[in-house]
Amino acid sequence: MRVFGRAGLVIALLGAALLAPVGQAQAAPPDQPVAKGKNWEIHPEAGGYRITLHLDAPAPMRDALPLIAVDGVPVGVAKQSPDRRTVSVVTPNPSVPAAKNVQLVWSGDLRRTKGKSLVGGVTTDKEWLKAPLGPPLAVDPGAMGNYAVDTAEYNLGDQAVFLPGLGQKAEVVGKVYSPRGAPGRRPLVLFLHGRHSVCYGDPTEEPTAPWPCAKGEKPIPSYRGYDGPAKALASNGYQVVSISANAVNAFDGGVYDQGAQARAELVLDHLALWKKWSTVGGGPFGSKFVGKLDLRNIGLMGHSRGGEGVARAAVVNADRGGQYGIRAVLPLAPTDFARATVPGVAMSVILPYCDGDVSDLQGQKFYDDTRYAVTRDAAARSTVTILGANHNFFNTEWTPGQSVAPSNDDWWAENEKAAPCGAKYAGRLTAKEQQAVGTAYVAGFFRLQLGQETKLLPLLDGSNAHPASAGRAVVRVVSQAPEASRRDVNRLDKPLPAGAVTGSAKATVCAGTDEAARAQAATCVKTASNSDSPHWVEAMFTPHTPTTAVTKLTWTGKSGVVRIDLGATQRDVRRYSVLSFRAAPDPSGAPRTDLTVRVVDGKGRAAAVPVSAVSDALLRMPGAPAWGLPKNLLRTVRVPVSSLKGINLRDVRAVELVTDKVAAGSVFVSDLAFSTPGLGKSAPSRLVRVSTSNVGKVQEGDKGTKNHDFWVTLSRPSPRPVTVYAESAGDLGVTIGQVAKQLVFKPGQVRQKVTVPVASNTRDSYDLAFSLVLSVPHEALLGQSFGNAEVIDDDPTPTLTIGSPKAAENAGTLKFPLKLSAPSDKYVGLFGELKDGTAVIRKDFTSPEDDGTENPPSRVVYGQLQAGQTTGQVEVKLIDDKLEEPTETFTLTLTEAENVTYKLPTTLTATITDDD
Repeated sequence: MRVFGRAGLVIALLGAALLAPVGQAQAAPPDQPVAKGKNWEIHPEAGGYRITLHLDAPAPMRDALPLIAVDGVPVGVAKQSPDRRTVSVVTPNPSVPAAKNVQLVWSGDLRRTKGKSLVGGVTTDKEWLKAPLGPPLAVDPGAMGNYAVDTAEYNLGDQAVFLPGLGQKAEVVGKVYSPRGAPGRRPLVLFLHGRHSVCYGDPTEEPTAPWPCAKGEKPIPSYRGYDGPAKALASNGYQVVSISANAVNAFDGGVYDQGAQARAELVLDHLALWKKWSTVGGGPFGSKFVGKLDLRNIGLMGHSRGGEGVARAAVVNADRGGQYGIRAVLPLAPTDFARATVPGVAMSVILPYCDGDVSDLQGQKFYDDTRYAVTRDAAARSTVTILGANHNFFNTEWTPGQSVAPSNDDWWAENEKAAPCGAKYAGRLTAKEQQAVGTAYVAGFFRLQLGQETKLLPLLDGSNAHPASAGRAVVRVVSQAPEASRRDVNRLDKPLPAGAVTGSAKATVCAGTDEAARAQAATCVKTASNSDSPHWVEAMFTPHTPTTAVTKLTWTGKSGVVRIDLGATQRDVRRYSVLSFRAAPDPSGAPRTDLTVRVVDGKGRAAAVPVSAVSDALLRMPGAPAWGLPKNLLRTVRVPVSSLKGINLRDVRAVELVTDKVAAGSVFVSDLAFSTPGLGKSAPSRLVRVSTSNVGKVQEGDKGTKNHDFWVTLSRPSPRPVTVYAESAGDLGVTIGQVAKQLVFKPGQVRQKVTVPVASNTRDSYDLAFSLVLSVPHEALLGQSFGNAEVIDDDPTPTLTIGSPKAAENAGTLKFPLKLSAPSDKYVGLFGELKDGTAVIRKDFTSPEDDGTENPPSRVVYGQLQAGQTTGQVEVKLIDDKLEEPTETFTLTLTEAENVTYKLPTTLTATITDDD
């Protein structure tokens, strides 16, 4: 299909007015878009407004979602044309007709703060540059082990497997790292890269599809970019496979979940091959790997959208009965567009502080949403925040100077020394430094969880032990011990009982930012960009699902106390090694603040520890404001139980947070618990599954509102209540109703209905795809988490009439009149060719596309009628001369017309009269 919209064929829009959405006082003015800029326009259509933005170059391939922002405020996820030069969105937002500016932005993009800084001019960068690196780790997981590493690749073709979640065929390509001579069955670790450009080089012919690559191009080998962690693992006895996902990247912009399900399917397809190759052999390796792999002990690492893919793969594997022993999942700089949970499986999420792509660090919510998702969860989980690390450089094929294809530093800011995270900033890691620390934590996580190397536990238990190969990198780990070795005192996500807060302190529960699109608990922070608050930024597909609730503690004097009493069964804490909670300073307060943790026993004796003595959690993180920094991240306060001297540890009655250190402050606190670090137990979950049905294709209708029902079901009755959030997402506008609710399944209940209303109309419109999205389940796994539906437009396509015009040669233009038989919500595209008659091109007339440089001249004409317009005109330039001439004619032959009924080809005659 030809892409219309090139400059040249001028369409004077003379369309009929369209009514604005219900509740607005004004109607769209006739003959004009409601707002227009140099490269964008906003037109009314049934259900709201369609915003269209034309780009000078194709939109980049990024892991973040493309959004259209009106006057700096995102209004929805943008749909891209096949060439990625045009993006559009439909929104019911009543303010868009007043737009002054329309831009393409990205989910979580950093935006400079305008006006007064939210956190003042004080930064803490110098303190972080000198931050202690923690005790040295006894074992360096980034170092090479005792085995030499053999590498090989397999390539079963560019279209070797069909992925239902993509609706396309994908390549089966991988790089294999094997420990030479290692005995027995080896754990298998699979790597999956993220969303990156697919092909490079100059094609010798126009590609027919985004994938496979066109003739003259080469696939970008993103899967080859993880040699560091792959070789570190293989040299220590692990089998590692890194797989290619270029086909998913090429097509995922057109699927409901941006490719998460397809990536999961690709991972499981590769595991199926390795099951065959390691049992009966065959394929490219013959019997080489027979008996060499332990498929009961598998780890998955996914980078960026690959992180969401491997998280989904672990859940889909459990949903399919746990056919593969996926026991460890590591999302690296991941996306999390739909708030999935990964219960039962050990998980560590790596968050690069200077991520310029997934810059809101939305992967934090994998940890937040999973940590209490299931009762008696035996798995350990953690987050690893690496200061000075960007998004791309973990992969050498995404790193300038190391990659075979063009690549870039994704941190978008200037490179001056003062620019936080810029290449010249003192706290920024070089590419090799970043790859070294990434290798240490990726390899260390899998050696700990798959190899049970307990000497590596301090790497990820929150004690911030520092591996030698991480060099100068500053890393902060937050950890949740398995439930069997943890006693939760108070999650601090609900109001405290009366009398718990005394003196000059005040405690409130908050969740979200002032930019959040939902009404829920009190706002935690006022922010210029949600990208600085990873716990509270809304997910793109589930923006109305509540985010992490925490307690906001404020005080105005040194007499404030928050007392949290322990129940009678909680008081003996001798078996635990640490008392911990998560904390962060309020960005509107001082850059440094402090509290005292006081533990009180049954005789009133107390042991007190200042937070600043054991943690930098209440020190503002680095980076000047106005860059989406500093990040507001909860970090660990970890008090060794052995330091609580002079109290009876078998009779602890209360934990108090005391404001005796500074006169005023404001902090966030969460997750108060006693625990002992441990490996826990990790395996595919056997939880009940919660799924939504598909509605399929439904007819729009002509009037009124039709209700369409999704059924949300459990795979079997649950002995515990199951909760899950359900939201409608997709092409909503006001045609498709917004639904957002929490569903509660009582024990024994297995089915609930969720109704989405759809408004009818009589205008020819686009078919609208939408989904019901399930997220953040409790006591359940997500089975089919997207229920899909499509509203099929049932109104006739209007007929186009084009007249044969007549004009004097001094008129400047000759105008072909256009008329539609009825208004349409679609764009009408035209393509044709001018031909000489008695009038000759460049002598009497010329195409608007003709710049005078081509020989022969361009005769091609393109054009559009914008949505909602019923009349218009196509202009051809006339050339005035001083010669007396007879009346002359030329023709326009139309050969293509999009979204309109018109007989093709049709030749129209235009007449030029002489004025001399």
